[in-house]
Amino acid sequence: MPELPDIQIYIESLGLRIFGKELIDIKIINPFLLRSVDPPLAEYNGKQIIGIERIGKRIVLCFKQDLFLVVHLMIAGRLRWMEVKPKPSRKIALGLFTFESGFLLFTEAGTKRRASLHAVRGREALAFFDRGGIDPVSSDEHNFRAALTQENHTLKRTLTDQRFFSGIGNSYSDEILHAAGLSPFKQSQRLTDDEIHRLHRSCIDVLEIWTKRLRKETGNGFPEKVTAFREEMAVHGKYGEPCPVCGTAVQRIRYAENESNYCPKCQTAGKLLADRGLSRLLKDDWPSTVEELEALQSSH
Repeated sequence: MPELPDIQIYIESLGLRIFGKELIDIKIINPFLLRSVDPPLAEYNGKQIIGIERIGKRIVLCFKQDLFLVVHLMIAGRLRWMEVKPKPSRKIALGLFTFESGFLLFTEAGTKRRASLHAVRGREALAFFDRGGIDPVSSDEHNFRAALTQENHTLKRTLTDQRFFSGIGNSYSDEILHAAGLSPFKQSQRLTDDEIHRLHRSCIDVLEIWTKRLRKETGNGFPEKVTAFREEMAVHGKYGEPCPVCGTAVQRIRYAENESNYCPKCQTAGKLLADRGLSRLLKDDWPSTVEELEALQSSH
């Protein structure tokens, strides 16, 4: 799922192309895309884009007369910009926005239709989409602490909960926790002052570094390779590969449709966190440390 750095680059790239431009037409290719009908989409035709904003992981297109279009890409949704009107494939195409400056195609890979488009009238209605999380990049340590400790959950869950932090998801939470040297399963209300300071600093550093990196990669173009797995990442999607800091093999915990990736040496004092599926299978044979895991692997 595109997260804060990816969404920010989308917003900047769209701004270069559609800010101040009129929307000529919106064509809904897949009916699952549109989740609201008031105001009707025809009301947006001929109206000028006066702003592009972010709410969490959503992109908001702002029009004159207090009208908004809220785009949520979810896991597999993507945006593509084209100068020439495309002939989109119905397999992946959800909608086509025609501007006086070009064409914005909304696509979604796979068969699950989770991406969405909401038509919204007025700032009061737009506020419905704001889960309340703070901006982790611009937050000071006091506000960061308040959001972090508002409820007691694992750090992984807290960082990715949009009620607490806006725009962080599965990928960047792994990178932030690795940079801070903290376990994804550590409880948010049990952190020391130093750990909170490190986590706050890591949030800012990781998100700013990746935003700058993606900005440089995109240049004046439009983001084409929006993915949750990037070669330069330290631990996310790097199961079994060496940690770039200490060389220990990166481990993972799978749950539902997500997974946490972490370095045992850098983040959990060498302790292996029990993967729900594997620990049930291995029971007492589940290795508790990196050393036990390496011994188990060398014996096969």
